[in-house]
Amino acid sequence: MNYIMHGTASEKEEILALYKSQLGREFCPWTEFYPTEKEIDFDLSRDSLFVMKNKAGRIIAAISIDLDANVEALPCWSTSLQPGGELSRLAVAIDCQNQGIAREMLKHGMDVLRNRGYLSVHFLVNKYNIKAIRSYDALDFQIVGECNLYNQPYLCYEKAL
Repeated sequence: MNYIMHGTASEKEEILALYKSQLGREFCPWTEFYPTEKEIDFDLSRDSLFVMKNKAGRIIAAISIDLDANVEALPCWSTSLQPGGELSRLAVAIDCQNQGIAREMLKHGMDVLRNRGYLSVHFLVNKYNIKAIRSYDALDFQIVGECNLYNQPYLCYEKAL
């Protein structure tokens, strides 16, 4: 049985290793310079980093509620759904992919945002990442725009909470 909880400072190395395991995967925009321990510390400082552990206690997924001024400033977000919160840095262990874990993490993140008073959730996904796009379509997210940030072409997704 998997369970989701807040990430902790003592788990930083394991979380960072999960992030780094994604490098070089198709459509992954991450590099050796992002995400780093700096992003983990930022997320931990705001109680905004969540991990999924398997029954053995291994971290198999992570997701964050982000605060990125560049993303917030995009003109595509619905003004009637503000405040909106961004989910970011979703990672699933390679050997645990295609099991619905990403959707579980997104649902958990949306529950947290709703409980914190947000009216919507938004996030960016590489516009060529067909696998991720299928997951988001299954959760009824709406594509509300496109952008280029951090040298990547993104689709902008939004959903009312």
